[in-house]
Amino acid sequence: MPTETQIQKPSLLFSWLRSHVASIAATATDFLVTIFLKEVAGVWYVLANALGAAAGGTVSFTLCRRWVFKRRDGHRIHQAARYVIAVCLSLTLNTLGVWFLTETFHISYLVSKIITAVFIGATVNFLMFRHFVFR
Repeated sequence: MPTETQIQKPSLLFSWLRSHVASIAATATDFLVTIFLKEVAGVWYVLANALGAAAGGTVSFTLCRRWVFKRRDGHRIHQAARYVIAVCLSLTLNTLGVWFLTETFHISYLVSKIITAVFIGATVNFLMFRHFVFR
């Protein structure tokens, strides 16, 4: 297996494009878990949203570490710790966004989730992952 010095860090554009593919996979996981918990298991939509985001976060970490940013060096524990911080911020912002939009504008939690996920993903997650987690 190549060492960190042998693996060239992807360019900003290349990692940005790959991050969107990883985000789609993580978001699909997030939505599937959220919808299943809310619609099938009857879990409160705020808790279902939080648990869905946690499942999506697990998919996201794995894809970002191995494929998007190619940071497979020996600092997995440090990356995971920083990732938990970033995901906690994202989880908080996503959950607050879904709650705020749903309660304020009386729209479906799914519409709120889509709006919030796109906004947080485009403004927070990529920058946190590139410059803080997988630096």
